[in-house]
Amino acid sequence: MFVIKRYIQDVVIKEAMAMKREAVEEFVSSVVEGIIAGTEMELVDVDYVRERDWYLRVYLDKPGGVDLDDCQLVSEKLSAVLDEKDPITENYLLEVSSPGLDRVLKKDKDLVRYNGRDVDIQLFKPINGSKQFTGVLEGFTDTTIDFTINGESMTFERSAIAQIRLHLDF
Repeated sequence: MFVIKRYIQDVVIKEAMAMKREAVEEFVSSVVEGIIAGTEMELVDVDYVRERDWYLRVYLDKPGGVDLDDCQLVSEKLSAVLDEKDPITENYLLEVSSPGLDRVLKKDKDLVRYNGRDVDIQLFKPINGSKQFTGVLEGFTDTTIDFTINGESMTFERSAIAQIRLHLDF
């Protein structure tokens, strides 16, 4: 009985933390959107994650790429709001940066922007013995994403895709 009760407590705690993370990410997204309004900057993503410590990561982009001054401006303004409103109870580290060259494509606007580009696809479960593919992003619907992989058209359910990243040739 104790094991079942402990398991239920663990599940409830995990669900509460997931909801809390989502709330923090939504709050920070709205604050950052206000900060960058009227600039060329775009909010790419916000992640509130626990690794060894808690991290609040804000990813920005703009034509030509963001620079250190852009990141510092957003970091300072966001820090001021977070200090005032104090929506996060845990200690955390704030990072404001570019999403990088091998950025993860999460949102529909990313799929539109990078349509026709080479991407690396990672699946949750293997298909034909592989969980990783490289192909060309060809389009998407609400439930699927289309690729051309080795000259063959393939469609994956969004729920089957763990991650899509821009492909880099070295």
